[in-house]
Amino acid sequence: MRLSIIVPVLNEAKIIVPALESLALLRARGHEVIVADGGSSDATPELARPLADRVVAAPRGRALQMNAGAALASGGVLLFLHADTLLPPGADDAVRDGLARSGRHWGRFDVRIEGDEALLALVSRLINLRSRATGIATGDQAIFVRREVFERIGGFPELPLMEDISLCKRLKAESRPLCLAEVALTSGRRWREGGVLRTIALMWWLRLQFFFGAAPSRLARSYHGRS
Repeated sequence: MRLSIIVPVLNEAKIIVPALESLALLRARGHEVIVADGGSSDATPELARPLADRVVAAPRGRALQMNAGAALASGGVLLFLHADTLLPPGADDAVRDGLARSGRHWGRFDVRIEGDEALLALVSRLINLRSRATGIATGDQAIFVRREVFERIGGFPELPLMEDISLCKRLKAESRPLCLAEVALTSGRRWREGGVLRTIALMWWLRLQFFFGAAPSRLARSYHGRS
């Protein structure tokens, strides 16, 4: 079961090299890495090319970028990975064995937010518990899905925000998620820059508004203006 790891990026020159270097072993094991650039004004695409199988230019927006990367993928399973998130060791075996054992079509990893703050550890645990209870995953949890299922449901909804939640809602019609206990490590930079408590409050408020039908375009303006 070959993985196609799709990494959406925008102006990530500071972190793209170590991010892709962390995937070198998976590439050596036969999996592919596709970087989907949303119009970076820095050197992100140039830095990514030697460390990825493909670098594709796409319209800006994670949903659009990930769909563009998926359209070029050759693997049987698509894994969507944020540039500031590291997969656990043996991620490919965990995905392969888990999907085969469970018979499910998609899933995600547990997540841990990088940092020593006790509040970040609590947030990580709550994210994982909420995900198991609701069957909804976030992009930081490295969502993976069988390619034929992703294509059948039409890929990511082309939304400026909440594209991961909307995808999960579509996927739940196909199967419950496979919730892997292996831990993906995601950066705590967003939480520190915005303040942990303020970021928690913002994300919950945005999700609540989305649940009650608020337009994703309006939520995106609020998110990018306040985060």
